[in-house]
Parts: sequence; structure tokens; C-alpha cells
Amino acid sequence: MFRSAKRTTAVVLAMGLGLAAGACSSSGGKKAEEQSQAVTAGKASTPAITIAMVTHAAPGDTFWDIIRKGAESASAKDNVTLKYSSDPTSANQANLIQSAIDSKVDGIAVTLPDPPALVPLVKKAIAAGIPVVAFNAGITSFEQSGALAYFGSDESVAGEAAGKRAAQDGAKHVLCVVQEQGQVQLEARCDGVQKGFGGQYDKIYVNGRDEPSVQTTIAAKLQQDKSIDMVITLGAPFALRAIQSVKDSGSNAKVATFDFNPQIPAQIKSGALQWAIDQQPFLQGYSAIDGIWLYKTNGNVLGGGKATLTGPYLVDKANVDFVGKFAAAGTR
Repeated sequence: MFRSAKRTTAVVLAMGLGLAAGACSSSGGKKAEEQSQAVTAGKASTPAITIAMVTHAAPGDTFWDIIRKGAESASAKDNVTLKYSSDPTSANQANLIQSAIDSKVDGIAVTLPDPPALVPLVKKAIAAGIPVVAFNAGITSFEQSGALAYFGSDESVAGEAAGKRAAQDGAKHVLCVVQEQGQVQLEARCDGVQKGFGGQYDKIYVNGRDEPSVQTTIAAKLQQDKSIDMVITLGAPFALRAIQSVKDSGSNAKVATFDFNPQIPAQIKSGALQWAIDQQPFLQGYSAIDGIWLYKTNGNVLGGGKATLTGPYLVDKANVDFVGKFAAAGTR
């Protein structure tokens, strides 16, 4: 199991308090969906503030639902009004950041998948007196942007972990599937896979906004090259498509993925999916909001100027039962 080398003490304590409150409930037989409501740590008495969260989420990608749940949980605790917006195109994401600046929010939490397009907007927000934290994408550029902190996975490290695990599993030819061309964090994942794996390696680009085409594109590649024996996708929805692609093409390739959603545990248990590398998106969303709140209320800055890592965390048959109950609640 791969774990973060750094810890966010304040966030972990806050989440721990909330989980403990749920565990101590007199109705100890609650379902996971009910338990998810307890992922909070009371209610802050600090003045109400407004924080904008701007991401590059594509419509229908369940990964971002989990990030948003983390942000909403922290907002409920911190007396924050959350303004969430997203767009997968860099130009539109930049416009959303500008809108947040214009509305004079108290803080901005933002992903940076395209630093040249988005870093100038972060600097503009900071110049306007709005504190900014980055999360999920932008680990190599958040310092340049002037953002206070970064919460997320080091995708190069995560990619290497995936590549090494593929090699341990006996794979000889890995196919890495990228669902959105030009996003730095996705490229870092595949580059890391290639480095960690060390064997025969291919990469293909698919249209992540058209899942049926993802399935047919992967199937076509598997039919073309029968030597591919492991497919690694970079998002949970695409793993489900890849599993079907293997069946459609008559391939014997195994499938593994980055990221997690409620459908993944069952696929791991059945053996259709080998493992998933989780970057803990709930923690990213929670930490981003809580990080701004801590800065606004007590001048705290998490991470000491360095990235605060939320992954990689590898889930396979050995620990899927433990993680799966949280996935069922929609928080993993």
C-alpha cells in the first residue's frame, strides 16, 4: 500500500472527530450512506465567509462529485458559503476564476491543469487581496502562482507506483489511456507508469467526454495489438469502459485504474479490476476549503510552502472491504 509522505494534521483531526462522532452513535447499525452525513466536526462560530471552488471537471465525471462532497463537508463545519463551478476547457475555467474575483469572494480554491492559462488568473486574484489555494492539479506550478498551499497527489509518484505494481503483477505490455489531452497531471501519471513499469509501453488518447467512444477506441487498440496484457486508465468511469472493451475485443488483458468511485469496489472484488490508485478526492476538497478557513481565521498555512499529499493510496482485494464502505457512501 502506498501512502502519502506528508500529513495534514488539522484536517485529519477534524475528519477524525467527525468519524468518531458517527462511530459513537447509539444506533451503531447505520448504513454507510447515513454515516456519510457525520463526516464533519461540529460548526465553527467564526464569521461567515464565501469561498469559490473552480475546477476543470468534465460533466458526468463522478470523481468530481467526491471532491465536491469534501468541500461541502468542510464548508458546513467552517461556516462557509461554497460557490462551486467547473469547466473542462482552460479558457472557460479562467473565466470562472475571473468571475470569482469580480464577485469579491473571501477565498478561491482552484485546480491548475493548464498552468499557462490559469496561473495569471491566480496571480490576479492574489493581487486583489483574495487568498488562493490550489488542489488536485498543479503540483509543479502552484508555488509559481503564489497560491498559499497545494492539496493533492504527486502524479509522477502515483504513476510510478502504478507502473511498479503492474510489473509485480507480471504484466509485459501496458497500455495507458489518457482521457483529456494536454492536462499536465494526466500526462504525469502516464509518464510515471512508463518509468515505474520499465517494460513495453503504449499510450493512447480517448475522448473522455464521450464514454461510448472511449470503449470502442480501447477495444480497437486491443484488437490491433494482442500483446497488450494490462490496460491502465486514469479515471474510474473509464476503467468500467475498459473492462467492457476487453470483453468486446476478446483480449486477455487485465485492467487497473487511477481514482475511485462507488462502482469500483465490486469490480475489484470480482477480479474484473486488479486495483485502483486512489488520490482521496474527498480529502482534497475538504482540505482546500479548510485550508482557506484556517488562513482567514488564524493565519495558518498548511504544508510549509510544499505540497500536502493526499495520495497515492493503492486499493486492491486486500483492503477493498475497508475502503469500499466509504465508497458506498460516496466519499471515496
